[in-house]
Amino acid sequence: MARTPTEEPAMDKSYGLIAAFDTTPALYHACEQVRNAGYTQWDALTPFPVHGLDAAMGVRRSRVPRFSLTGGIIGFATGMSLIWWTDASDYALIVGGKPYFSPMFAFPVSYELAILFTAFATIIGMFLVNRLPMHYHPVQKASQFVRAMDDRFYIVIEANDPKFNVAATRALLEQAGGHDIAELEE
Repeated sequence: MARTPTEEPAMDKSYGLIAAFDTTPALYHACEQVRNAGYTQWDALTPFPVHGLDAAMGVRRSRVPRFSLTGGIIGFATGMSLIWWTDASDYALIVGGKPYFSPMFAFPVSYELAILFTAFATIIGMFLVNRLPMHYHPVQKASQFVRAMDDRFYIVIEANDPKFNVAATRALLEQAGGHDIAELEE
């Protein structure tokens, strides 16, 4: 059976749908519609940061600050413990009637270790939360992806979303004002 020119070839494994939007407000309102429709596995591609887009998408606050706080606390505790162990246990020496351990003298080391451990924990947390390094993503194969870095806005809805249905999702994106809607291959 011959395929007509308007039919798209069936893909082996679909990653999802991508839809283009021309303006920031159009993308913003489309993100609100996709969020309100109940989709959870989707993303917006923009050539520059769009203020308030996270709220329109329903994205929760990042977990990276928790990694940073944990690293800072561990660094501070490590500094205090190191000075305590050095002064009170490893090299116990009373000089001029001073106590074996005083937090006042341990603070500079603890402060610096808190900063160092916070920096390391923030970088590690960012890599873990963002699942980096990611050397390949199916969206990069799309011909539209180049325009997403220049002057166009896109929404990508993944096929592994529980609500994903090619026809219903395409209809939602069209209703939201999307155009040049295409299916992405895995």
